[in-house]
Amino acid sequence: MQVAIVSDTICPWCYIGKRRFERARAGRPAGLAVEWRPFQLNPDMPADGVDRQRYMVAKFGSEERVAEIFGAIEEAGEPEGIQFVFDRIARTPNTMNSHRLIEFAGQRGAQDAVVEALFRRYFEQGEDIGDCAVLEAAGVDGGLDEDEVRRFLSGTEGAEQVRSESEAASRMGISGVPCFIFEGKYAVSGAQPPDVFERVFELAAAARADTAADSPPPAA
Repeated sequence: MQVAIVSDTICPWCYIGKRRFERARAGRPAGLAVEWRPFQLNPDMPADGVDRQRYMVAKFGSEERVAEIFGAIEEAGEPEGIQFVFDRIARTPNTMNSHRLIEFAGQRGAQDAVVEALFRRYFEQGEDIGDCAVLEAAGVDGGLDEDEVRRFLSGTEGAEQVRSESEAASRMGISGVPCFIFEGKYAVSGAQPPDVFERVFELAAAARADTAADSPPPAA
């Protein structure tokens, strides 16, 4: 079964959604292929990012409203084993290079591990994932070769692909993330509870079985 997860590396609900999805997929048979696809919530973000607190206040209207939002996210993260440290995140980064790194990791079978490392470093350690040194460290955390990652990040390879995929997601009607697409047919939007993912797993599996049953037998 194929599952594409459209997400952004600075989206806390994407981190929570990853954990809930993982709980739903636990114990399922082998053969589940997960692919992480890019979506930039802030495609026009300056290359070196912006001051996070000022950005969040401008976006949500007041420090009180920001604190309220962060509190709700922290509460949602606790049952998933996520300890958000929003007070330690100094900058909101441009996520282009983090998405490039994820694409690079996908070529080496390490996509999920690198996504996990990026989320952990940003949300639980307060590190700037727009910084190349932090990205290199996340790549190594995910099992990639440090020198290969450094060489890759020093260039622009993959940037056009990230832009193209992010724009394609928008054209599909995706305006927020995470979005989980099962078998290219069934979409789950948001960090839904595990039981929602479980129902969609069953729906997609049943549809896959029906398709296989309706297929003509191979020629002798």
